[in-house]
Amino acid sequence: METTHFDVLVIGFGKGGKTLAATMGRLGKRVAMVEQSSKMYGGTCINIGCVPTKSLVHHAERRGASSPGEWHRTAVEQTRALTSAMRGKNYAMLDMLDSVTVITGRATFLDSKTVRVTAGQVDMLDLSADIIVINTGAVPVLPPIPGLRESSRLLTSTDLIDIDHLPKRLAILGAGYVGVEFASMYAQFGSAVTMLDPAARIMAREDEDITDAATDILRGAGVGFIPGAHVTQVRDIDNGVEITYEAGGATHTLAADEILAATGRKPATEGLGLDRAGVRTTPSGAIEVDEVLRTSQPHIYAIGDVNGGPQFTYISLDDNRIVADQLIGRGERSTADRKFVLYTVFMTPAFARVGLTEREARERGLRVKVVEKAVADIATMPRAKIVGETRGLMKFVVDSETDLVLGAALLSVDAQEMINVVALAMRHGVTASELRDTIYTHPSSTEAFNEVLGSPSVR
Repeated sequence: METTHFDVLVIGFGKGGKTLAATMGRLGKRVAMVEQSSKMYGGTCINIGCVPTKSLVHHAERRGASSPGEWHRTAVEQTRALTSAMRGKNYAMLDMLDSVTVITGRATFLDSKTVRVTAGQVDMLDLSADIIVINTGAVPVLPPIPGLRESSRLLTSTDLIDIDHLPKRLAILGAGYVGVEFASMYAQFGSAVTMLDPAARIMAREDEDITDAATDILRGAGVGFIPGAHVTQVRDIDNGVEITYEAGGATHTLAADEILAATGRKPATEGLGLDRAGVRTTPSGAIEVDEVLRTSQPHIYAIGDVNGGPQFTYISLDDNRIVADQLIGRGERSTADRKFVLYTVFMTPAFARVGLTEREARERGLRVKVVEKAVADIATMPRAKIVGETRGLMKFVVDSETDLVLGAALLSVDAQEMINVVALAMRHGVTASELRDTIYTHPSSTEAFNEVLGSPSVR
């Protein structure tokens, strides 16, 4: 088979990969973008991740007069239309560039410079490139629970956001960030949601006061939580699924209509032929990279979820900046520059955090002061009352000696926006006092910082 040569070959149409391909294409480089599915142009975020899930959250928070089933079905239809439109725009973004070729098929390395692209069982073409960028993302992890994989009622997050019917009883395995987001969303749609997790509390990496507040909100929305639950078996029954689990020294069963496995995601490297390319992986299965995202082969880079870093779209975008700086810039950017990576869980209201938790700060021996306040008690935040969402709390961990913010946890309306202000302040050494005394617009959620950061330390 004849081999077609490119300057840059990108495997995977994710955020970082498509941005890098467009950048190199606009510079006149010959670029090949290989994506295994036409349904994934644009990557995980717009097709099966951030955009569809947050669209469904938006609809779940704004229930209409229709029945729960009709309401949910309409939300799914509108979300499909949104993702379809965005997928088309993402394809066009690259296809309109004369020097970029989009190829739909699965890429497998033949050697360190050559990949073969196949569609189904048919070999399509061989490609070679001077620079290769792997951007294949991550896939759901299914725990080795007897009967789980075989269950016809098993759903991953990808499946759940695209089903037309609303599960009457939804069991969620996992009470981490993804599990919490889906629990909140589907409880609002009208499902009877039960979460099972081996941990004693949801989002176990967070401080206990935060998880207590989040648990109260979820329970208020109708979500049930079974802590310390070790699932031992899953089996299909008439019109549903039966989950057997051990908790509190006894064996129990739970019946549901569908079961969501929200038990994490792993780098998508299966079938890439990395061994033939001489690309090393870590014990966890991620592609091994250095601080500039170069693999064990100096001309091959790995960006996004596949390299084992934080699984966020904005990290993939920043990975693109690092690699672009290596290829066409000054070669100064690296992952070492990446400080105070923030994240949001889109439960209702949203939870967002950046920096250290109180527990982490104290474990490091830092002298800290902690200020926190329930949203309902923040007088300078009328927006919460205006929009009718006063649940949650805001918490800051501040260095007692330097007055620098070490971390913040915001469980409140608009938390996904406010956390960006805090993270930017932390990156540039803005003190807690400066954040406290800054002028903010009114009425806004951010002006809550005036009051919360001016409150007496609770610990």
